[in-house]
Amino acid sequence: MKLDHLNVDTVVVGAGQAGVAMSEHLSALGISHVVLEKHRIAEAWRTRRWDSLVANGPCWHDRFPNMEFKADPDAFVHHDKVADYFEQYAEKFSLPIHTGVDVQKAFKNKQKKGFTVETSEGTIQTQRIVSATGAFQKAVIPAVAPKNPDFYQIHSDQYKNPEQLPEGAVLVIGSGSSGVQIADEINRSGRKVYLSVGQHERPPRNYRGRDNVWWLGVLGGWDYMRPDNGPLRGLAVSGAHGGINIDFRALANQGVTLVGMTQSFNQQKIQFADDLKTNLDIGDEVLMQFLDDADTYVQNNGLDLPPEPELRQQLPDPACVTSPILELDMSEANITSVIWASGFSYDFNWLQVNAFDEQQRPKHKQGISPERGVYFLGLPYLTGRGSSFIWGVWHDAKHIAEHIDIQRKYHLYEAPKSPLKDSA
Repeated sequence: MKLDHLNVDTVVVGAGQAGVAMSEHLSALGISHVVLEKHRIAEAWRTRRWDSLVANGPCWHDRFPNMEFKADPDAFVHHDKVADYFEQYAEKFSLPIHTGVDVQKAFKNKQKKGFTVETSEGTIQTQRIVSATGAFQKAVIPAVAPKNPDFYQIHSDQYKNPEQLPEGAVLVIGSGSSGVQIADEINRSGRKVYLSVGQHERPPRNYRGRDNVWWLGVLGGWDYMRPDNGPLRGLAVSGAHGGINIDFRALANQGVTLVGMTQSFNQQKIQFADDLKTNLDIGDEVLMQFLDDADTYVQNNGLDLPPEPELRQQLPDPACVTSPILELDMSEANITSVIWASGFSYDFNWLQVNAFDEQQRPKHKQGISPERGVYFLGLPYLTGRGSSFIWGVWHDAKHIAEHIDIQRKYHLYEAPKSPLKDSA
């Protein structure tokens, strides 16, 4: 399909899981649209993941409803197979996805309906725009990072495997799923690893014979909305090694040295906050509350799920917790690499509409922005905790597609003509 001078109802920007889901729902409603992708379908799943990464949920759950993975339902599939899944999904539903198209600018038309979308392949006129570029747009390395250009430091977005790192010890900063899994992998490779731990939640991977995703479903955890300005804690859960429960004390027993939040780099010195024990305690509290809620659900519903009291047993605090390290000399510790598992920020420079706050964060209510005709999809907590997950984005896309369909029908409405009155 030629893009220059194209006129469609909706332009979807991005062909990751959000864009593919959006296109399926628009197609089902008969809404003309195109999906524009700068690279390949599900490109981030192929090139912005480390080599060994697997999905964070079992594939019976982390999929779209209308196609299963070709794998054991309880498996945590490799990231390449996730990308293959979305390519096959797009082919199955004959979705109008155009790859290799860079969206350069989109703006509201003046004195006429709709928007103009300027791309590397021409200009498109559209009534609606769905930004499906997701949450992982621009890797963030905090300002405290050392400015020495000769020092090897990368974001987790760039990490592939331990072999890419120079010889020496490694400091991994971040206690969410990425930081924990990367630290564990590097430690297992035989390297010395320091892991900087902030506030986090560490739910069980599996409890009483049910995976974490099942418990979140029956306990209402997927519907949880983060309070405004509430803490956004790292979520330490992993599908690695067939799915394991994350325990920072166990990691320490395996050789990882835990430290508190990284505060500053000063020449060869790294300073850490004296908050390691507090952060571990917060994670323990979240875990125990999760187990309490699960046990109550089992009892109240008469379920025959085997008890698992050993998960409540806490390992003793290792030496790095009882005598925390507050400063490290990088030369003495032979730290030659830092990996920042420090999250991502948004990049909506291409979208020049009135849909952002003073910090250029998208304004929306369940993906519907104040700029009529502009939508956001794939953002964290768009409608709940599930919005960042494969299955959740499919349902968010359905909600937005139905909103688009309603708006489209309003615009197509024509008032019936009044009958001519008989002349006197």
